[in-house]
Amino acid sequence: MKSNVKSRNVTAQGRSAQWGDLAASGRVSVLMFWTLVAPFFCAGVYHLLSASTQAGASAPASAGATFGPTVPNTQPAPDPAPRSMVWIPGGEFSMGAADPPDMDMVGMRATTDSRPIHRVYVDGFFMDKTDVTNSQFAEFVKATGYVTIAEKIPTQAEFPGAPPENLYAGSVVFSPPNHEVPLNDHFQWWSYVKGANWRHPTGPNSSIKGKEVYPVVQVAYADAQAYAKWAHKRLPTEAEWEFAARGGLAGKPYVWGEKFKPNEKWMANTFQGHFPDQDSGADGFVGVAPVGKFAANGYGLYDMAGNVWQWTSDWYRPDYYGQLAKIGGVARNPKGPETPLDPEEPNEKKRVHRGGSFLCTDLYCSRYMVGTRGKGEVSTGTNHLGFRCVSSSGAK
Repeated sequence: MKSNVKSRNVTAQGRSAQWGDLAASGRVSVLMFWTLVAPFFCAGVYHLLSASTQAGASAPASAGATFGPTVPNTQPAPDPAPRSMVWIPGGEFSMGAADPPDMDMVGMRATTDSRPIHRVYVDGFFMDKTDVTNSQFAEFVKATGYVTIAEKIPTQAEFPGAPPENLYAGSVVFSPPNHEVPLNDHFQWWSYVKGANWRHPTGPNSSIKGKEVYPVVQVAYADAQAYAKWAHKRLPTEAEWEFAARGGLAGKPYVWGEKFKPNEKWMANTFQGHFPDQDSGADGFVGVAPVGKFAANGYGLYDMAGNVWQWTSDWYRPDYYGQLAKIGGVARNPKGPETPLDPEEPNEKKRVHRGGSFLCTDLYCSRYMVGTRGKGEVSTGTNHLGFRCVSSSGAK
């Protein structure tokens, strides 16, 4: 996993040599890995492990905040919708996640950065119906010659202390074991793979051939930004993303409503079975699914929960919602904090991720729930992280 860290030591057993090489090249650290990757696959294994010694502990209160109604704007779209986009009316809504009645240690307990609930207003905008696909990203690359961060070989100038043999291009890949493993050793199911990139999502022996309508993955923030600029679009703010994901609903835990599996129907691509070694594919898919295979939300958007995480343009701070709530009133078109801060890694620049992925599981996960947040260092991609774009204007 790429980072701006120049030198960190990795001493975990099992894959220590592999991750040690990566750390020596300035691309990963144990702490970096934990804070960047663990949020992707959802519920914070740290909280799961600590629950046994902290039973009965309570999460920070949300200041009594509750969800108010969603009040959409009534103005029609200013222009016809661009191809493959839909109009999101914008309006006022309650943003964030509620404290569950049991305050379980492994679900919403792990997402205190999504509270308190606060009122937000966003202007209307157009949004891609689906995540950007491999075929769309390939069109961009063909037109521009763009090279993603995962495809670039780190240089000696970037990492002067790294042995030359450790400087190689690659990215982070979910690599499930074939047996049960303790959940306190994340090296058991994540690998830094040489040659992994958007064309080869799980390594050089993988391919996107025949997967043109799958979401593009292994894209860092700069890669997503570059595509958006080329397409005359932009990445959504976190507030825009959540307003759109809620689809006009207010305070529901899922983008489709109240129940995770209404009428026994799967609504998103998530992980079923025993994590991390056995994904049963009960929802029809093991790993990433093509876009649009599950029902759209109220605004006609697909895959706003599960499948792959999505970049937003906001810097990440765990206290940002508290800052807005302290100001009071309605935050209008918030664009996130001016600077990033993750207290666990204060020197790393991270942006907010939203939506969860195919690794979300009811064993300990909650981040496919609509109000919850992820985070990621800006130069890091994985095989379950993608993006979609928005535009403030329509087709011309």
